[in-house]
Amino acid sequence: MLSRVLALPPESLIKSISAVPVSKKEEVADFQLSVDSLLEDNNHKSQLDTQDQARRLAEKLQCDRVVTAISVGQRTLHFKINRELLTKAVLQQVTEDGSKYGLKSELFSDLPQKRIVVEFSSPNIAKKFHVGHLRSTIIGKTSVGDDDSSSLQGQHLYPWTATLPPTPDPHVTELGNQPILNEPTCSGLQWGQSRSLRNFIANLKEALGHQVTRINYIGDWGMQFGLLGTGFQLFGYEEKLQANPLQHLFDVYVQVNKEATDDKNVTKLAHEFFHRLELGDTQALSLWQRFRDLSIEEYTQIYKRLGIYFDEYSGESFYREKSQDVLKLLDSKGLLQKTEKGNVVVDLSGTGDLSSVCTVMRSDGTSLYATRDLAAAIDRMDKYNFDTMIYVADKGQTRHFQQVFQMLRIMGYDWAERCQYVPFGVVKGMKTRRGDVTFLEDVLNELQSRMLQNMASIKTTKKLENPQETAERVGLAALIIQDFRGLLLSDYQFSWDRVFQSRGDTGVFLQYTHARLCSLEETFGCGYLNDFNVACLQEPQSVSILQHLLSPQFPGWLLPLDKPRRCPPCGDRLRFDEVLYLSSQDLQPKHIVSYLLTLSHLAAVAHKTLQVKDSPPDVAGARLHLFKAVRSVLANGMKLLGITPVCRM
Repeated sequence: MLSRVLALPPESLIKSISAVPVSKKEEVADFQLSVDSLLEDNNHKSQLDTQDQARRLAEKLQCDRVVTAISVGQRTLHFKINRELLTKAVLQQVTEDGSKYGLKSELFSDLPQKRIVVEFSSPNIAKKFHVGHLRSTIIGKTSVGDDDSSSLQGQHLYPWTATLPPTPDPHVTELGNQPILNEPTCSGLQWGQSRSLRNFIANLKEALGHQVTRINYIGDWGMQFGLLGTGFQLFGYEEKLQANPLQHLFDVYVQVNKEATDDKNVTKLAHEFFHRLELGDTQALSLWQRFRDLSIEEYTQIYKRLGIYFDEYSGESFYREKSQDVLKLLDSKGLLQKTEKGNVVVDLSGTGDLSSVCTVMRSDGTSLYATRDLAAAIDRMDKYNFDTMIYVADKGQTRHFQQVFQMLRIMGYDWAERCQYVPFGVVKGMKTRRGDVTFLEDVLNELQSRMLQNMASIKTTKKLENPQETAERVGLAALIIQDFRGLLLSDYQFSWDRVFQSRGDTGVFLQYTHARLCSLEETFGCGYLNDFNVACLQEPQSVSILQHLLSPQFPGWLLPLDKPRRCPPCGDRLRFDEVLYLSSQDLQPKHIVSYLLTLSHLAAVAHKTLQVKDSPPDVAGARLHLFKAVRSVLANGMKLLGITPVCRM
């Protein structure tokens, strides 16, 4: 209608149409047309001219069976939709699309299907999961390994002519390349470094139809194992290792780091141990293998509790031989140079700027994380031929990934442009580098314990078959929502009190809303969900929910449906499909979180005022359909975030 009456092509109108924010105090229109946006090329227009133009446009438009009211706002036109038509369109669409609601939108109609690799979690073996790793696990990938490149200040670069380190013997290769049978090896999951259960980015991309490969790239090689091996020889106890393996290894690691700070001989011993590892020393390798196996055993249980799965497990050890191929290629291109201290580097500046070099091998011939990361990227392109590879890591790794991507380009790999780094901030108040770490297992146990206490103290808590499992799912939802509410790049202060709030914008409230709606369906659903009368859903509370749900196909009267719309600016109220579109573009879960929390608040208000019990059958049936639609959309959104919805609590 608008395109015809205004004599403007649909593409000129797309950017000007948006939903009107839901108001709890008054009934509002459903859509609005920004006259400012239509006339944005006419900069000489004053506000008075724009308001006058809005009135003139309104006079040209007429109501019909779809549009029941047209009004003039502040330089906008407002359109109110036939309430019964709105109700029928929205609820039918939610019911028919089910778990695909919002994903069938015209916004995604021309979306090319891609092969996407997402690397996430990636903990280091022989360390307990600390809270920081969880952030990467629920978003993407944890921080890079513990390799510590030597300082290059005051050094000069020379052409690199040294011989490559010897290739590990077949025995070492076999051990290093052995498959990890659906078992992760990790370095303590910690909330600050790893942000959802089944990785938000991978979930969203997969829901949109992309072929997603989830990779857990385990930190099972590097200088930290030189330190740990030396530390265990100096401070380790077999009895403690058998009693509590990763706690003892963590204590040893903290102690040897302190010793290395004061005693250079300890650092020397650590370098020698790692050098023996890379050369395939049987004794060193046997100790490393044992640490690795112990890590696998414990972390399998953690991933199971989190509901995490991966399509591929690989480790840095797998690429220690392939990293030699990287060095050979760099050498063949004349890119390797040697510093005065004997480290091998690549000058990324091309001008000899020492602040812009990437160290690819230590003076003793041992490899570094960057070299192994390059080998892993090349191997994945050969294996998956990906369109996009996403690394999610804390913002402290920005320089590392900049160097890795630049190195790939220098090596002649044009597909380096397909590699994407998604940085996230730090959760404060959870850890220190001095060993004061909050381990994930402790956090999960605390979550479960506190939620069980809270649930037991509430009279309305349902009898549960597995209260421990429910408590843990609710607790994890609380952590995830607190983490995902803001920009991933932002740091935030962790708060136990805020996590467990049952009211407000929290994961507990989200789960509680979903459980209450499930209870309604369980109590009344059998007799009422066959059909419904749309005329029974005209109360303001119903309309507010319907406006928030808004069927992706509904505004077809405005524009031809074969013309995909562009997503409106973030400041406008967004439909569910628009929220999904925004999150798919910037990989920020906050859009989905905000939408779900608003929907939960609207549902809570409606649940108090729109009674099902003792209402006439047609009214009860209509309200149940409305609440079922809300519950369905809540569940869809929660699953994308990595939250398992609970039906009782």
